[in-house]
Amino acid sequence: MDKKLIDRLTKREIEGTLRSLSFYPGMVDFFSNDYLGYASFATPTAEGIYSGTGSRLISGNPPIAEESERILAARFNAEAALIFNSGYDANLGFFSAVPQRGDTVVYDAHVHASMRDGIRLSMARSFSFKHNDLEDLRLKLKQATGAIYIAIEGIYSMMGDQAPLIDIVALANEFGAYIYLDEAHSAGVLGKNGAGLAVELGVEVHIYARLVTFGKAFGAHGACILTDEITRTYLINFAHSFIYTTALPPDQYKRILEIVQEPGLEQRRLNLHKNRQLLHEKLGIKKNENSPILMLCAENRKELSSIASALKLAKFAVKPIFHPTVPVEYEGIRVSMHAFNTKDEIERFASMLNGLRPI
Repeated sequence: MDKKLIDRLTKREIEGTLRSLSFYPGMVDFFSNDYLGYASFATPTAEGIYSGTGSRLISGNPPIAEESERILAARFNAEAALIFNSGYDANLGFFSAVPQRGDTVVYDAHVHASMRDGIRLSMARSFSFKHNDLEDLRLKLKQATGAIYIAIEGIYSMMGDQAPLIDIVALANEFGAYIYLDEAHSAGVLGKNGAGLAVELGVEVHIYARLVTFGKAFGAHGACILTDEITRTYLINFAHSFIYTTALPPDQYKRILEIVQEPGLEQRRLNLHKNRQLLHEKLGIKKNENSPILMLCAENRKELSSIASALKLAKFAVKPIFHPTVPVEYEGIRVSMHAFNTKDEIERFASMLNGLRPI
């Protein structure tokens, strides 16, 4: 933990302005945003509380919220967890709050827009390094000052390739840098019971902060940052995307826990990789990255649009991805594999992808 961050927390504690989370059971509500009383209104098909009623720091912190964070921290081998409303909110909140003036963020050129937006809101310097290029990363680390943060993803959302995490951990240790690992597309998919890339490789202790989202493999909503207790407290106090938004409803915390601990999760994960391997086999792809994402490129946009239209007519739900979402040379069909795809579906789908080439 960077001493400058601890100093800011200590200053707030001395001033009596240090924020903490709380719950107010049995009290008359004069503080939440539940203006019409719909937060606990049961519809004919459901019951429960369906609104967060306010921010986590005011009325939106039911006991299930912090219980979920304790369970998630243990589940993903972390000291602490803090739940945000989405992965975007989590990335934005971390990078806009944690890196300080005089610090440096070095980020992979392919990181998600949410990290880029957070970095832009930060007072820290920032450099990008060429995608998955360890030599360029080393060069940028040599130019860095202050506390150094390395921002990467476990599986990159468009290309579907993995970060060379073990090598990046070695570089981070050499330069005394903090790694922020976005596991939005690797949590649920990699590691036993979907614990993610860092856990699969056994390097989670070397990662300063990990992002896990629940709106992808886990089929829920929200996200959490896995880190240490001091950083969790710091984010509660300084991350605007946590402080100034209505919290998730209690039912969403319950769903997150139910899915993350669902007994059949590991078998679903294995089925996903079996299907991924079958598609790769049918397409003659030799590389064996354990990613559910595959980007397939065409010779030109006309061919790409034509294949995309044909797939749509055949009732295959895929979309072509164009610049500026990806560089022009990487425009293509982004394929996402699933545990529920059948052998017949995969074979028919693969037969229509002639002419496309993997990144």
